[in-house]
This record gives sequence, C-alpha cells and structure tokens, in this order.
Amino acid sequence: MIVRWIGNYKKSLRVAFQGEIGAYSESAIYEFFGPEAQPVPCKRFSDVFRSVENGETDFGVVPIENSIEGSVTQVYDLFLEYDLKVCGEVILKIVHCLIANPNVKLDSIKVIFSHPQALGQCRNFLERLGCELISTYDTAGSVKMIKERGMLDAAAIASERAAKIYGMSVLAKDIADNPNNYTRFFILSKFDAPPTGNDKTSIIFSTRHVPGALYRALGEFALRGINLTKIESRPTRQRPWEYNFYLDFEGHRTEAKCAEALEGLKSNALFVKILGSYPKAPEINNAI
Repeated sequence: MIVRWIGNYKKSLRVAFQGEIGAYSESAIYEFFGPEAQPVPCKRFSDVFRSVENGETDFGVVPIENSIEGSVTQVYDLFLEYDLKVCGEVILKIVHCLIANPNVKLDSIKVIFSHPQALGQCRNFLERLGCELISTYDTAGSVKMIKERGMLDAAAIASERAAKIYGMSVLAKDIADNPNNYTRFFILSKFDAPPTGNDKTSIIFSTRHVPGALYRALGEFALRGINLTKIESRPTRQRPWEYNFYLDFEGHRTEAKCAEALEGLKSNALFVKILGSYPKAPEINNAI
C-alpha cells in the first residue's frame, strides 16, 4: 500500500472508480489504499467526481495521463466543474491482453472492443489483425459484455485480471505498442494531503491574451527554483483560441517558496485554482 498519510481514517474506505470490476482503475485503488479498500464502480468519470462530492464515497480514483496516449482530457475538464482536491497519485504498469470467450481462436475474431485509450495504446498490434475496432466506456466492461452476449467472433482488450474475473481466455498478452506503458491516476478527495517533504502540487490557471503572459506566469516558478513536471493546455470553451493551463510542480503549496510562487502567479493570471498538494508516487524503476 502506497498511502501513509491517511493515518487513523477508517480502514474500509469506499473508493469510486470509472468502469467495471477488473478495470485498471480498480487495480490502482488496491495499489494505493491496500486490499481492504472497497471499490465502487461508476459508469462515467463525472459519476466518480459526483460520488466523492456528495459523500457517497470517501475517495475517487481517475486516470489522468498515459505514457503512450497522453492526457485523459475529460478528467482535466471535470476539475473545472467540481470543487474536489487531488490528495494523491499512483502510477500503474499497464499490461494489455486480447481476451475472448473460452475456446475462441484468434483467427475467428472479427471485432475488438475496448476503451479508446486502450485501443490507441495497442494500435500496431490491432492494425496487423485488421479487425473492426469499437470504442466502449471501459476495458473490463468490454470483457464482461462479450461474455454476457456470448460473442464468439469478438474480443476485448483489458487486463489479465479481468479475464480471470469473468472466466475468459487470453489470446495474446502484453500487446501494447510500447512495453513502457504506464498510467498515472489521481486520488480525489474533499481535502488534499499534508506536507511530507516529497510532494507535488497541481493547479489550473489562465492568463491574459497578451504577449509574454505565459512567460511571466511560469517565471514565478523559475525565479524560485521550483521544478515544473508537466504543463498541459486545454480550450476554455468560452472563446476560441483561449486556453486554461494545467500545471504540476514539485513541492507542497504550503512551502514558503511555493506559496510565494502561487501568489506571484495570481498577479499574472486571470484565475488560479489549486487542485491540491500530495505525495509524489514512487519513481518508475522497472522500465524496459
């Protein structure tokens, strides 16, 4: 279990995630909270946010970016709609499998179902098969669907664990284009985490549409020697070609230099929303 700062919080945590039992997000829950966590499946990412906001669950887990396919933009956008905090992160190794009903052979597969991110991560393998690809809302949910429908000409891309849960067969394993396939997940809560000395902070901000605005905004961090670990732009959806910026940087928002940088940013930005500070996930040390 990665999480340590929760301390005396009740052991049997209810944690919302998008997808069905066997999804990678469920595995991320166990990785972060341990085996006593109680995963609560949700149909949509927005349902995860809503569940935590309404107090139906204690925490939520959502994927935020993949090392092959990039950011999960829908999740980023939801942070503007809900007033939740990021209180942790976990990075999970993703090993995709091609899964079908028992006794189904690979040469009989005509259609493959999975989440769009999973289909994108396995693009080279799928192009060689030449099957029809159909996007669904979840990896494990795709396995569950072809089982329930008894589909003998279909397969799904999901985890080996999903195949075991639903009693299905693995036709091919580790089919992603790149063996270094990792997904980073955010832990959602109504509060963020206390300082640990090894933290990150995530924020959203927008700048005025004038020359040098972004340069001056980011300069607040450079002047104080704060390392930026990610920056992502997303359309504001209010006016064409205007953007919000999603930024991760090293340090806790309560540290003096981080607090000063955030105050300086506010003077150069139209708005700033602090998503939260949280312990950094362990470094990936088994990349191929």
